[in-house]
Formats: sequence, structure tokens, C-alpha cells
Amino acid sequence: MNKRDFLKSILSVSSLTILPSWAWPYNTLNEVRTAHIGVGNMGFEDLKAISSHSQVKVTALCDVDSNYLKAAKKMFPEAKTFSDYRELLRTMGDKIDAVIVSTPDHTHAPASITAMKMGKPVYCQKPLTHHVTEARVMRKLAEEMNLVTQMGIQVHSFYDYKLATLLIQSGIIGKVHTVHAWSPKNWGYNGPTPQGSDPVPDSLDWNLWLGTSQERPYKKGYYHPGNWRKLVDYGCGTLGDMGVHIFDTPYNALALDVPLTIKNECREPNGFAYPENNTVTYEFPGTEYTAKSLKWIWYDGPGVPKMHEDLKLPGSISEKDGMSDKREQSMEDKMSLNAKEAQEGELPEQGAMFVGEQGRLLLPHFMQLPRKIVDGKYVDISKEISQVHSTYDMGEPIRNYESEGPKHYHQFIDACLGKDTCTAPFSYASKLTETILLGVIAGRFPGKTLHWNAEQGAFTEKEANKYLDSEYRSF
Repeated sequence: MNKRDFLKSILSVSSLTILPSWAWPYNTLNEVRTAHIGVGNMGFEDLKAISSHSQVKVTALCDVDSNYLKAAKKMFPEAKTFSDYRELLRTMGDKIDAVIVSTPDHTHAPASITAMKMGKPVYCQKPLTHHVTEARVMRKLAEEMNLVTQMGIQVHSFYDYKLATLLIQSGIIGKVHTVHAWSPKNWGYNGPTPQGSDPVPDSLDWNLWLGTSQERPYKKGYYHPGNWRKLVDYGCGTLGDMGVHIFDTPYNALALDVPLTIKNECREPNGFAYPENNTVTYEFPGTEYTAKSLKWIWYDGPGVPKMHEDLKLPGSISEKDGMSDKREQSMEDKMSLNAKEAQEGELPEQGAMFVGEQGRLLLPHFMQLPRKIVDGKYVDISKEISQVHSTYDMGEPIRNYESEGPKHYHQFIDACLGKDTCTAPFSYASKLTETILLGVIAGRFPGKTLHWNAEQGAFTEKEANKYLDSEYRSF
């Protein structure tokens, strides 16, 4: 069965043969039995964060690499172990309550959709999917089955990002007309395509690692572990990695939908790996928080961002406008400023800049206070922050990833228990992911503006539509 037929069959009512999770009262559960698909690297971090919730029982572990599986099993000796997620779900379906998917991007949708079809709540790492069509199917499936879902963008639940969202929506810089966002991280590769093959490590099931992607020989150092993000068949480049995190707050704060046009300035595609540098320009329809339209520019790869008038910073931290003698007692005093940010005129290594009618708001990535700039000077926003605190339960600004990191995961578990609501459900995450993936596709057509019809789920430029999905391999 090809991918289109597979995805269509999932959404037919007759295919939902297993009782959906919303059919039983979650709030009567005393614990959530979790199954973890992918337990190496980020998957191991996900496992630790989910299991730190007091009402979680880790019940099943799955990974195609036996070394990762052994390490996870050592932590949870009572959990059942599997190398194939299909076997896990088939044999443990009535013994698990929620599924965490932490695999490479190309397996996100196949594993998540299989679990969702069984009525299981799903926590899936970012980006939500590898292809646009998959993101749309996962959103529809989650909504039709009323499933608890969450995408793994942990910073979504951190203080500074929530604060920036509320400040923008309060009108701190007026209507926003432009966003710049950047990361110098390099999940690209401009070298030659590898030739030949190497012996597959004894610990790795290469067929299961490939999953639904097309078959290719194993080559040491190019795929597993770690480098798959660079490759078009498995990852989504820097845009699909750091882009999801850094896009999230402006995208959420400005209540954006999917873009109207997309253009990626990068090297010519080679069919194997992503470019090491990308500059992606989006145009979005306006919202209540933006001008009539919004321009969004993303920069990634070594040396970014290139200097732009919108990105110029005040000469030094001390040259702040309107700072009172009582600043040491303000909310800002509780914030630790990154040393790099404090250097004269230097942008944070990663971040976003909102450009509005009444100034700019800089949001470093991550765990740093957003900062307002007007007429080339920093402006004290302690009053605005206090107003946000008086209206919303923000809590104290904490800059400790070890304590803050689990919050997003615990929110998912609490939602499964009927105690909370997820703030990055697939209804939101799918549109953010779609936006990201449209920028990735634009890299196939360097310098060309692509026009996106959200209602039809297609490009005006028909040659681009073949990259909205790909065939699933039987494995």
C-alpha cells in the first residue's frame, strides 16, 4: 500500500477498530503506563523526563539499537523491550496508556499514527512529521479521536517564552510586521554522496532503522547515530531542528497559520543532504497581532545571521533608556543575562527579533529575558512584565533546565490524567510543522518563490507538490 492510500485508510471510520482512549475516564487512573519508541540520545532524555512524573509507570521500551535498549532497560528493568515498534503496539496495546515517539524524523508519523489509530495519546518529538501530508493526517486523526497529544518543544513551557508571547499580545511593540529568526547550527552537508557500504554494527537493525524510507546500504558515519538530521530522507535540516524551537514563540505569539509564499536562498539541491546555509523568507496573512501581512526571515548555518538594520543592537548594556535607580528591585534584576548578549552590540547566538510599529523585541534562545529596543536604545519593560504577572500566573523566572525541562512532559501526563491541557497539541504542532516543512521544500527550488494554497494543501507550482510526501516502503 502506498503512503497516500495508507493515510486515507487511517482516517476512515471503519479503520478505527480499537476503542479510542477518550472512551474511558482518564481522571480515574492512578498511573499512566507509558511505551517509549526510541530511547537513545534525545529519546533517553525524553524517557527520563516522562518517568520523573510520580504517576508514570514505564511499561515498554523500543529501539532499533540494542545498546540504547540495554541502557534504558537498566533504568527500568521491569519494562518489556522491543526492537520493532509495530510488535510493541501489537502485543502491548491493552497494557499501555500513552506512547512517546522519539525516533528520527522519518519514523515520527508511521509510529505515531499506528499508536493513535489504537486510541493512544501520543507525545511526539519535533518536528511532528517528515512530510506535510503526514502532519495534516495526524492533526485530523487527533481531533476526530479526541486524543491527548503533545509535540516535544520543551521551551514552549519555559517562563521567558510564555512571557514574550504575552508581551507581544499585549501590544508592547504595536503591530508586528517582520520577524527575523536565526541559528548558526549546521544540520546540512555540502560534501559528496557516500559510495559503497560498510558492515552494519551488530547492535543495529538497519532494516528497522530505515523503516518506511527507501532502502539504501549502510555507511558508517552518515546515518546512525546522529547525522540523519542532515539528510533529506530522514531529517529536516537545521530548520526542522532548531527552527521548530525558535519559530515556536513568535508563531504562537502572533497567532499565525500557514504561510502564503515561501522562498529559500541556498545552494542547488543534490537529492541527498540539506544545504549548510539557508535563508528562508515567508509571507504570512495578517492576524490581530500583525500588520496586514507578516514577513518572516529565517537564517541558519555557519556565520548567520548576516547583519541587517532590524538586527542592530544598542552599543552596550549600560546605554539603556529610561532605566530608574530602582532597577535592582525590578523583575529584570531576577534575570540572568547571557554573557554573549552583554557584549557590545552583539546578537545572541540564536534567537528571534520581532519588529513592530513601536519598536523591536529581542528574544534570545534560550532562558533569557526578552528585551525591548526603541530608537536604538534598550527600554525598561519591568512595568509591562509586572502587569503580565498581575494578570497571569507566571510563577518565578527559573533558569535551571534540569528543573524546568520536565514541565512540558509532565503537562502531557497530567492531561492524560484529566488534570491539565496540553499547550502544544497536534492541532497547533501540525501547522507549525507544516510551515517549517514548506521552507524545507523551498530548498529544492533555490531563489524561487513558491505559493501555498492552504485549503487545497498544494503549491501553485505543481513541480513542488511531489515533495509533500513520499512512498512508504514495506519493511
